Amino acid sequence: MRDILEEGETCWRIAKAERLSIIVDAADFFSAAKSAMTKAKRSIYLIGWDFDTRIRLEPAAEKHAEWPDQLGSFLNALARRNEDLDIRILKWDIGLINSITRGETPFYMLKWVFDKRIHLKLDGAHPAMSAHHMKLLVIDDRVAFCGGIDMTVGRWDTRDHAENAPARRSPMGFAQEPWHDATTCLSGPAAAALGEVARRRWKLATDEDLDVEHCDGDPWPEGLEVGFEDVDIGIARTAPEYAERKQIVEIETAKLAIIAAVKKTLYIESQYFASRRIAKAIAERLKEEDGPEVVLINPQGCEGYLEAKAMDSARIRLMKLVQDADRHDRFRLFYPVNDARTPIYVHAKMMFADDRIIKIGSANLNNRSMGYDTECDVVLAARPDQDILRDKIIATRNDLVAEHLGRTVEEVGEAIAAHGGSLVRAIDALNRNNGRGLVPVPMRELTADEEMFAESDIADPERPAGRRYRASRFLKQRFGRKLKAAL
Repeated sequence: MRDILEEGETCWRIAKAERLSIIVDAADFFSAAKSAMTKAKRSIYLIGWDFDTRIRLEPAAEKHAEWPDQLGSFLNALARRNEDLDIRILKWDIGLINSITRGETPFYMLKWVFDKRIHLKLDGAHPAMSAHHMKLLVIDDRVAFCGGIDMTVGRWDTRDHAENAPARRSPMGFAQEPWHDATTCLSGPAAAALGEVARRRWKLATDEDLDVEHCDGDPWPEGLEVGFEDVDIGIARTAPEYAERKQIVEIETAKLAIIAAVKKTLYIESQYFASRRIAKAIAERLKEEDGPEVVLINPQGCEGYLEAKAMDSARIRLMKLVQDADRHDRFRLFYPVNDARTPIYVHAKMMFADDRIIKIGSANLNNRSMGYDTECDVVLAARPDQDILRDKIIATRNDLVAEHLGRTVEEVGEAIAAHGGSLVRAIDALNRNNGRGLVPVPMRELTADEEMFAESDIADPERPAGRRYRASRFLKQRFGRKLKAAL
C-alpha cells in the first residue's frame, strides 16, 4: 500500500495536507464552502461541471442578515465587500444547455462575463462530447475542496435523507429526491497544489494566465471538524488528449493499483459501475482463495433515458462478469434507501482499501472517468506504522456504512468484529428489510436494445478517437500478476 502513490503514475503530485476533512452530503459542504468563501482575501476559484446561481447554500437555516444565501447574490456580495477579491468561475460549456433548459436566469451569467471581479468562462477546451467533470473550490490557495459535489440543483441534502424534507427543493419549488454525495476540505501545500490544477484548467480554457496571489489568513470553515492532520495527499487526474495536452490517466492507474493492492476489504461508492477494465480487475481478485471482499454502493438506477439505457445496461453485464468470478461469496452490490424505503441517489465517488487508502473525488467507475472527461481525485495513503491514521480510515468507512444501514458506528464495528473482520457478513447481519438500509441491485436479463447500448460507447466512451488504453509500466511491474486480465 505504501507504494500506491507515485508521481507521474498514480498521481500528479504528492503534497502535505495540514488539515483534511471528509464532508458527507451537500448540506454540510454548502455551509462549509460559504463559511470559507467569506474569509477569502484575494482569490476564489470555482471549477466545475455545473453551477446554478439560484440555489440556496443553507436552505434549512434561518436567513442570515450578514450574507445573502442564494449563490449568485452571495458571490456578488463577496465581490462588493472586498475590492481585492478575484472570483473565477469555470463551467463546462455544454452544461450551459442544462442551465437554460431548467430555467436558470441568465442575469448573473451575462453580467459575470463582463464583470471586473467575478469572471465567468465557459470551458470548451475538450474533445467532442467530453465533459469537464472535476469539482474544485479553492480559496486563496490556502483551503481547497475537491470531491463529487456540484453547486447546482438537486444536490442539497442532509445525512438522514429524510422523506419529503422541506428544504430539499429546487429553486422552482419542486421536491427533490434524496441525494448522497461527498467531498473533501483540505489546507496547506495540498490546497495550493489544487489551486495550480485550477489555474491550469483556466489557462487551457481561456488562454489566460492567472497569477498566484499569496496572502495571510486562514479560510478554514467555521465549525468544520478536522478529520486528519499533517498527511500526505496524492492528487490524481483524468484528462483526454486535447490540443497540446497529452492523455492523463492517473486516476485509472490509481484505481487499478488500489484494487490490486487491497488485502481484505474494498469499499466503493460510485454513481456508476460501467468500466469493464475495473470490473475485470475486481473479478480477478474475487477469484483468489484469500482475496478481498468488495462492497459497492450504487444508486438504484441512472437519471435520464439514454443514460439509464447505456449505464444500467453496462452495469448488468459487469455484475454478471463479477458475480461469475465471485466463487467465495465476497461481492455485494447495493443501493441505499431511507426510512420510507425511498431510493437515495448515490453521486459520491469514494474508494476505501482496508485501513490504508481513501480516494475521493469526481471520478466514477465508468469509462468516461478513466479517459474521456476531466476529473480530479485526492488519495490518502497511510503507512504501516501510522496506527492512529489507519484507525481513523476505518472509522470513516464504518461511519458511511452506518449511515446507509441506519445504525451507529459502534454497531457496525462490533458486527465486523463478531464476523471475523468481514464487512460483507456484518452488513448482511445488520441490514433490515424495512426502514433505512441497503438493497441488493437485482440481476436481470437485458433486452435487445439494452444489449446494443451496453456494447456501444455512445454515452460512455473510454478515450478520444484514435486513443487506446496502454497499461503503464508501473502497473505491469508491481501488479501485473494480479491485474493480468484487466491489463
